[in-house]
Amino acid sequence: MEMRHAVESGRTLSIEFRKHLLISLRDAILEYEEEIYVALHKDLRKSREEAYATEIGQLLTEIRIALKNIRKWSSPQPAKTNLLNFPSSSKIIHDPLGVVLIIAPWNYPFLLSLRPLIGAIAGGNTIVLKPSELAPSSSTLLERMIRETFPKKYVSIVCGDGKKTVQTMMEIFRFDHIFYTGSSVVGKLIYQLAAQELIPVTLELGGKSPAIVEKDASISTAAKRIALGKFINAGQTCVAPDYLLVHRSIKNEFLQKLEQCIKNFYGDNPQQSESYGRIINERNFDRLMRCLDGVKILFGGDHDRKNLFFSPTVVEVVQPNAPVIREEIFGPILPLFTFENIDEALELIATNPSPLAFYLFTENAEQEKSWIKRVRFGGGCINNTIWQLSNHHLPFGGIGNSGIGAYHGEQSFDRFTHAKPIMKTPTWFDPAIKYPPFDGKLKWFKRMIR
Repeated sequence: MEMRHAVESGRTLSIEFRKHLLISLRDAILEYEEEIYVALHKDLRKSREEAYATEIGQLLTEIRIALKNIRKWSSPQPAKTNLLNFPSSSKIIHDPLGVVLIIAPWNYPFLLSLRPLIGAIAGGNTIVLKPSELAPSSSTLLERMIRETFPKKYVSIVCGDGKKTVQTMMEIFRFDHIFYTGSSVVGKLIYQLAAQELIPVTLELGGKSPAIVEKDASISTAAKRIALGKFINAGQTCVAPDYLLVHRSIKNEFLQKLEQCIKNFYGDNPQQSESYGRIINERNFDRLMRCLDGVKILFGGDHDRKNLFFSPTVVEVVQPNAPVIREEIFGPILPLFTFENIDEALELIATNPSPLAFYLFTENAEQEKSWIKRVRFGGGCINNTIWQLSNHHLPFGGIGNSGIGAYHGEQSFDRFTHAKPIMKTPTWFDPAIKYPPFDGKLKWFKRMIR
């Protein structure tokens, strides 16, 4: 296979070559910017502003960071050497993993296809990209962009039905790494297929991410930031708050503020708002309708299947086994629960352990420490939601049910390279104590091996 030969020949090892590919990608994004806006509006009805803030701008920043730091990241890193190996020296070299398969989702079709691609290019790999067929306008444009930008022996793209194409590719070729972003159900299938050939994987999955509003929180700020994090992209964001836990003493005040924030953002009729998106397809729309079973709508709940519109909706659960409790919602439905103390809240969080994200609103530093210590999650924010994604200095990834591995910024480079340790020992010093016979040397070994 050409892609395998391209890596093994050493062609992708050159820093200048990697920079050339990254610059080509940056130029392609800028060249196709207008078409990206159109594709995202067709698939998800994203506004130009939202498309730039959550996709295009994030990609340009990621490329800029990689171009600035790739030489430093790729340089051999000195490492300490212990007394036992004196006078050796040690270092760590970052090697490409090889041929990488990136499987991307539909909800941020450009960001979540090209962001891992940037890390894989920076790491010196060759890449096969599989965008989601559920965002057809974006997938078609991505296919044209990739094929016009890169020789296929370095970066190629495969479109079509993900279930068929991914399994077929994995059956006929052994990839060196698989990077998957999407649902936990499909993630498990990818993991099983990869395990048959011992292929390492990165799984960026979902999970029911809670947002906690303590009684001392800034209620207005909490309402505003939760509304933004939940309803951007019509709730179709893997790190969106999946449900709310609000201290019982501030429930009514918080609900009033939240409803007002939603009206301020999207108007009295969100269906007419240019800032509010649409559900990706009818199948997901129907799934969201089922999520209204067993709940009481506090506000919102308007919907239009023909136009895939589902309004920002806040609900209370009235049946203990309602779908919104069991399943990741991935849409603009926000269940609200109340709590009196941290132990009561933790019982609910424990029913869906290891969320991808965790959001806490409080002004109390001790409460903050207690919550962070007691909840296991991928990453999160204090007094904010979702914007941890935009900080390239922070790794992004899940834990347990919400994923394996992390990326963004330097972490992306690390994700797509192998840290190869090397120890170099001089020949001028070669003490006999290291060699048999070992009789009488135990006391020296005890001193040297610690």
